[in-house]
Amino acid sequence: MKILDWYILKRYLGTFFAMILMFIPIGIIVDLSEKIDNILEHEAPFGAVVSYYLDFTIYFANLLFPLFVFLSVIWFTSKLANKTEIIAFLSSGVSFWRFLRPYMIGAILICVGALAMGLFLAPKASQGFNEFKYTYLKKGKKVQETRNVYRQLNDSIFLYASDFRPLKKKATNFTLEYFDGNKLVTKISARTITSKDSVYELRDFVKRTVLEDKDIIEKARKKDTVLPFDIDEFTPVTYVAETLNYMELNKFIEKESKRGSSDINRYKVVAYKRWSIPVSAFILTVIGVAVSSMKRRGGMGVNLAVGISLAFVFIFFDKVLGTLANQSDFPPLVAVWFPNFSFGILAIYLLYNAKR
Repeated sequence: MKILDWYILKRYLGTFFAMILMFIPIGIIVDLSEKIDNILEHEAPFGAVVSYYLDFTIYFANLLFPLFVFLSVIWFTSKLANKTEIIAFLSSGVSFWRFLRPYMIGAILICVGALAMGLFLAPKASQGFNEFKYTYLKKGKKVQETRNVYRQLNDSIFLYASDFRPLKKKATNFTLEYFDGNKLVTKISARTITSKDSVYELRDFVKRTVLEDKDIIEKARKKDTVLPFDIDEFTPVTYVAETLNYMELNKFIEKESKRGSSDINRYKVVAYKRWSIPVSAFILTVIGVAVSSMKRRGGMGVNLAVGISLAFVFIFFDKVLGTLANQSDFPPLVAVWFPNFSFGILAIYLLYNAKR
């Protein structure tokens, strides 16, 4: 690479990492100020708190890094434009596409790193993040998102629990129903069910077997048995999807598809976003260069205002379509990739006008 490439690439990557180092500590301080009372009340160990904020850093850096990339590009490119450095580059015979090359190299490096983080590091960080939250921040409380959990394992087996605690692997008001077509064959219920290795402990166990001419009722104060499901079937949708790496998530989606799960769209949205978020950073880089490469009368403030407005529109479409796919039959592939597709067209249009 030539001097121009190194100059822009160092400014690009340097500004990007400076943005992360500036905003992540602010996020940690804000989060700590909100949770310090619960942390002290439940006597969370210092090591667990440190581990939690390391996971917090990876979790939110992965979530917000396209925005950091976008703001970084607009910030340092606007400074180049205000100092007429871009005019000097282009006046020396460098084409606009040649000027754009170090930005593309930087975007590819960041996107590859973000892809690796999203596929493997972020799920592990999400697991540690959630485990700390359930252990110390929500200790002694019922977690709202685990209430009234209903799961269909296949065409004939259905599960229900009024409450599930992921860390203790314990569910309350448990029901397991076997159907033959539309006919109930067996119903097992218990006040609590706890997983211990591959064996389940059921308290206040009741089993009802439906025959042609009568029902057989079996009761027990405590029952240890083997059942045809994993206790993690009760794990909340967002929790389990976020904590699986990409290969595990694909296997999980395949398993849920065979079961005819009604929540399959939620899992697919999480899987598709593992790829779409790095691509969005690449697209936002192009938009950032196109928006901020021209010297404007209002200076850097105008470029930042335009850029932040576009970023919020992108986030709006991403969140609205993601929610629509989660709660309806809207195709998750379209929901996840439509913002990238539409903003990709916008990037081409802005880049063409910037070149002119």
